[in-house]
Amino acid sequence: MKKKIFVYGFLLLMLFFSSPVFADDVSAAAVDAAKEELQLNVNIVWTCIAAFLVFFMQPGFAMVECGFTRAKNAVNILMKNLMDFSVGSIAFFLVGFGLMFGETNGLFGTTLFGMHGTSDGASWNWTFLIFQTVFAATAATIVSGAMAERTKFVGYLIYSFFISLFIYPIFGSWAWGGLLDGGGWLEGLGFLDFAGSTVVHSVGGWLALAGAIVLGPRLGKYAPDGKPKAITGHNIPLAALGVFILWFGWFGFNAGSTTTGEGSIGYIAVTTNLAAAAAAVTAMFTAWIIMKKPDASMALNGALAGLVAITAGCDAVSPVGAILIGSIGGVLVVLSVLFIDGVLKVDDPVGAVSVHGVCGVWGTLAVGLFNMDSGLLYGGGFKQLSVQMLGAGTAFVWAFGIGLVLFTLISKTIGLRVSEEEELKGLDIGEHGMEAYGGFQIFNTV
Repeated sequence: MKKKIFVYGFLLLMLFFSSPVFADDVSAAAVDAAKEELQLNVNIVWTCIAAFLVFFMQPGFAMVECGFTRAKNAVNILMKNLMDFSVGSIAFFLVGFGLMFGETNGLFGTTLFGMHGTSDGASWNWTFLIFQTVFAATAATIVSGAMAERTKFVGYLIYSFFISLFIYPIFGSWAWGGLLDGGGWLEGLGFLDFAGSTVVHSVGGWLALAGAIVLGPRLGKYAPDGKPKAITGHNIPLAALGVFILWFGWFGFNAGSTTTGEGSIGYIAVTTNLAAAAAAVTAMFTAWIIMKKPDASMALNGALAGLVAITAGCDAVSPVGAILIGSIGGVLVVLSVLFIDGVLKVDDPVGAVSVHGVCGVWGTLAVGLFNMDSGLLYGGGFKQLSVQMLGAGTAFVWAFGIGLVLFTLISKTIGLRVSEEEELKGLDIGEHGMEAYGGFQIFNTV
């Protein structure tokens, strides 16, 4: 009897599990799970590709800075761009990433050592780590251009380490902490900076300004009457190559900030490209009007200015808005370079403060004007613009203030600037014991 009951029960169970309703439920669950796993893998692949594109911006920065400076300092420029990424990657992994994105992130947080304090060490978190690492390296490498040709190499290593360890991650936690396990007060107020006009570029730009002020101008930069003298770069084709590399890498920088493989990637790439193109054109014409020639270095920096400016709102502005943002950025960068060089008397060999600091602020404020959901020009009122102003102002106070302290401490201890003799001879020989162009080096005092 018990055997028959068991057999009948087994047959009933088999009949139930083979019913169309149950089969449909199992099938739907399996399809949903497969879709979710596929989307995760697509997100990982796209974000990794974008991270690799952003990493390729490192040689872009190196070529721009190398081309815009003198041949006797080329090796030094290359070493700085190599080492700020290398030193910064370790500092960001050990401490910076946890401060920026951990559950206890921020200035008074306690999350340290890579993944500790984040949700887990799953595949997505490792992908997010490498993506954010290359962003941190970008903020650090911006500084080297403004301080080129007269900075001690050991001093450069120290401040690059602290930028990636602490200065960049703390502000990043305020604006982007909620992208993983944290949460920042600026993003809580509604501050929008999709890919980092302020978080990456303005922070790097204001640190560069602080460093250039503490360091002082290059020898021969200013005449006795205070008038600035042009110290031309040794290789404009190399600088142009760097700009094109950066333009290419910026598609990963902006479109990759979706961190998801979805349809907005193409749209973001379009707005990014339009802003860069418009800025290059307006920078060229602005320089043409003021300097009577279509200056190549200004046009190249114009393209970068447009890229920096569109970075904050690339996902939320219209293509026409992107053209306007880039066009204004192109004019702004030329005027800013001339103002910082001639009026403020701050020696910035590559225009890093103007490109990244000033145009980063413009791009951040432009979100409050051109955002199609909340911008002032789209009927959104002043709320978004006021929050953007608060975020941009906070970045300046934090980065410039901490930067002045850091660079002053380095200057008063191990020293920040090379000797006059070493600067005249070139940092390649003095700091690294080699020449970039063996047998072709020409030393001069300019």
